[in-house]
Amino acid sequence: MGHTATAQAGSGGLTATEHRLANGLRVVLSEDHLTPVAAVCLWYDVGSRHEVKGRTGLAHLFEHLMFQGSKNVSGNDHFELVQGAGGSLNGTTSFERTNYFETMPTHQLELALWLEADRMGSLLAALDDESMENQRDVVKNERRQRYDNVPYGTAFEKLTALAYPDGHPYHHTPIGSMADLDAASLEDARTFFRTYYAPNNAVLSVVGDIDPERTLAWIEKYFGTIPAHDGKQPPRDGSLPDIMGEQLREEIVEEVPARALMAAYRLPHDGTRECDAADVALTILGSGDSSRLHNRLVRRDQSAVAAGFGMLRLAGAPSLGWLDVKTSSGVEVPDIEAAVDEELARFAAEGPTAEEMERAQAQLEREWLDRLSTVSGRADELCRFAVLFGDPQLALTAVQRVLDITAEEVQAVAAARLRPDNRAVLVYEPIAADETDGPDDTDESAGNGDENEGAEQ
Repeated sequence: MGHTATAQAGSGGLTATEHRLANGLRVVLSEDHLTPVAAVCLWYDVGSRHEVKGRTGLAHLFEHLMFQGSKNVSGNDHFELVQGAGGSLNGTTSFERTNYFETMPTHQLELALWLEADRMGSLLAALDDESMENQRDVVKNERRQRYDNVPYGTAFEKLTALAYPDGHPYHHTPIGSMADLDAASLEDARTFFRTYYAPNNAVLSVVGDIDPERTLAWIEKYFGTIPAHDGKQPPRDGSLPDIMGEQLREEIVEEVPARALMAAYRLPHDGTRECDAADVALTILGSGDSSRLHNRLVRRDQSAVAAGFGMLRLAGAPSLGWLDVKTSSGVEVPDIEAAVDEELARFAAEGPTAEEMERAQAQLEREWLDRLSTVSGRADELCRFAVLFGDPQLALTAVQRVLDITAEEVQAVAAARLRPDNRAVLVYEPIAADETDGPDDTDESAGNGDENEGAEQ
């Protein structure tokens, strides 16, 4: 079979076995016979951090090109074959990876594996100028719809550019620039594919109602003959000092429904205890109606209609804490900012209460268990920990790591990092501030860095 000996670990009854094909493809299998479905997830170790200046957006463009046909699958047939078999599928691009995934009825698992192998092994046979132009236009239209033409749509891009200095591999977002998308040639795309879409640069996980031996045999049959490629360069160094050292600010006057304060704080790298502690801190401070910022700004002061504090976990660069506050009508941003700083300083000085720790850890535990309980969620997390941290088993012990965090660790990371001199700030001012009403609460523009391929196909 060409695969290594099995490794195994468990969490709450969940297990995963690891294998490696002779061409370097890493395979992770996890049996779950609760429902007659199987999830296939394929992570390629390529994201926008691997791109070079002048050629941004190639990772995301390629995610679209992967749905445009391969040697044995033409045009839109990948979508039609999966959906016709009762399955669902998608793909996304982030700073650190590109992933593709299908969830299928168990008896259609072989089809999904064949489809993924066909495009990994033969996409270049179908890649031509027509498909390149077609998807270039799709991506540019996606950029207009999700970034350029919606209220607060460019906040994620602007904050990222502020938080990571020019030349840093995370300075630009996965969507890419219009100019770079126009400049990308067919040969650029072919070189990108050869370099990054190789079996030795990928992790394949299959989770669900599977027979592991038969599944491995299919994987060997369809993926085993795809040659490895050794031309990949490691991503550029994304490390930065723990603290920005100054507050970076930008004010934007646009047609937005309300004034807004958004900020990105530099936080510890994913995969560290300090990152888990920061996650607990931000959950206490800004996740949900019981959070400190919601209680202070929305409930008590009524100076904001929405206040949230979330986390973008990153492995190859400092993670970011995303603050997003939409003001009530007539409230000035400096008043909001002063209240936020007061709450963060109080939290750093006093730390969380025992009740807050219990509630936040229970919330994070529930989110993790919800994710691991679905075959698609577990498949994705097994790939994530394999690609970013070298060990898929870490996905099965992530819950315990969050529960092990102490109140002292939460207070320490808040005191060290949630400071005015460690943030990039965006202030939104409506063009006619006195004529605008408060927004509805549906826009969450500070996203997770994923560019979703999805339903426009």
